Amino acid sequence: QLQLVESGGGLVQPGGSLRLSCAASRFTLHPFAIGWFRQAPGKEREGVSCVSNSGEKTNYADSVKGRFTISRDENTVYLQMNSLKPEDTAVYYCAAGGWGLDNPSSFIYWGQGTQVTVSS
Repeated sequence: QLQLVESGGGLVQPGGSLRLSCAASRFTLHPFAIGWFRQAPGKEREGVSCVSNSGEKTNYADSVKGRFTISRDENTVYLQMNSLKPEDTAVYYCAAGGWGLDNPSSFIYWGQGTQVTVSS
């Protein structure tokens, strides 16, 4: 079974940057499209960005367009987050095996999440 591990979260001031990573512990991520989702306290999980298995197709939520960039190599998917805002505070999850920011149920495999806190 594919196991996903996120890293790179932390505390950052508004306007700062973080880079999240998503890696597989036992298999390569190459065959899978990958999505990043986030969930803030008291809110539903929302899609942030997706990248196809080839890396050629990407999607972004309107709230992060122009600030976040998704990319991938053979074994890792990255989410570069710039110009962070307090409303970006959430637990960020990567997921594999599905597609669609509005379709988290299509994703088969999920990581445990990494906390991102944007605060001064």
